[in-house]
Amino acid sequence: MKFARSQLACAAVAVLGASAIAGCGNDVPSGSVAKVGDSTIKKADFDKWLKSAAQGSAQGGAAPVPDPPNYSKCVAAKSAQPAPQGTKKPDAAALKKQCRQQYDQLKGDVMQFLIQAQWVQQESASRGVKVSDQEVKNRLAEEKKRAFPGKDGETKYQAFLKTSGMNEADILFRFKLETLQQKLTQKVTDQQSKVTDADVRNYYAKNTKRFAQPERRSLDVVLTKGKAKAQQAQKSLRSGQSFKAVAKKYSIDQASKSQGGKLPAVAEGQQEKSFNDAIFNAKKGKLQGPVKTQFGYYVFEVTKVTPASQQSLDQSKATIRNLLKSQRQQKALDKFIKDFRKRYKDKTLCADAYQVAECKNGPKSKTNTAATPGAQQAPQQAPQQGAPQQQVPQQGAPQQQAPQQTPTTP
Repeated sequence: MKFARSQLACAAVAVLGASAIAGCGNDVPSGSVAKVGDSTIKKADFDKWLKSAAQGSAQGGAAPVPDPPNYSKCVAAKSAQPAPQGTKKPDAAALKKQCRQQYDQLKGDVMQFLIQAQWVQQESASRGVKVSDQEVKNRLAEEKKRAFPGKDGETKYQAFLKTSGMNEADILFRFKLETLQQKLTQKVTDQQSKVTDADVRNYYAKNTKRFAQPERRSLDVVLTKGKAKAQQAQKSLRSGQSFKAVAKKYSIDQASKSQGGKLPAVAEGQQEKSFNDAIFNAKKGKLQGPVKTQFGYYVFEVTKVTPASQQSLDQSKATIRNLLKSQRQQKALDKFIKDFRKRYKDKTLCADAYQVAECKNGPKSKTNTAATPGAQQAPQQAPQQGAPQQQVPQQGAPQQQAPQQTPTTP
């Protein structure tokens, strides 16, 4: 969770405003929108995040929460907004449709966020993963310093809070969830980090060719559009003029021309076949060409030959160890995420009208959500020493635009 508008303001996840919830016949207690195991998600919390999200989505402006089923307040607010110049103001039916679409989007985002927040907290508790209040406060202090630098940083931060739809407690909660996610990821993958010397040797033996370096040749080149120009360039070189001077005058290849005609470290197969064959059949220090290619005519001279080499096992150990570690961690993480999502979805029930893909009684997801929960809304943590790219259960909060200097949300 990076401290930026999308993170903070996003944290102001949009939610829906809806009618009071009854028992709904699916074991969700009255006054709640969902139940995860023995824990419930209160409608009051849902409404709080909904209001915050609606304000955040308006980027600081007044934003009434979409109010189903008639959306009268939402329609009235939209109707009061001036239409863009040269356009006709939508009628009440069109505005109501906009409000309903906004409501559905916010409802889904907020429910996903609140449900996955429960998943993360419950899994952390079951595995003994903890985050202290001080850790979270330290994280907030670091992000504030980064996102709002300078003497007026605190003033900017307070201004951001007023327009983000969140208070500091909301931000701390989100940082806590992200820190729990990171610790869960580490705990899940740490057990799979061990790579033995035998593992490294076996990998090297099966993939020796991957650690081979091909012969490379460095050249001085001049590329011309026509053969006549190439012959003129070749004549100038034979008269004693430098490749740098001749390339400057004749070459149409801006890349090598800007380097004084130099084309370094060419490996076999990197150039067009006719040029490639000429390069690797040429003798060092002997002027060659013109060689016809689809780009024009080359005149060149091989200036350096670096023989092919084979990286030894000792030279490859660190690379192999990190690779195997990364592969094993990713495999463990993928397996955990798949199991994690299934386990918690099976014990997540949602009240009628609040059902989302995370609910056992919810609609089937149209997209593949077997990967990291909420990953589509949250930036991935950079891997360390080959650590997996994914993160364990991310609570997905809707992303909203935030000021440049603000942090980004998970």
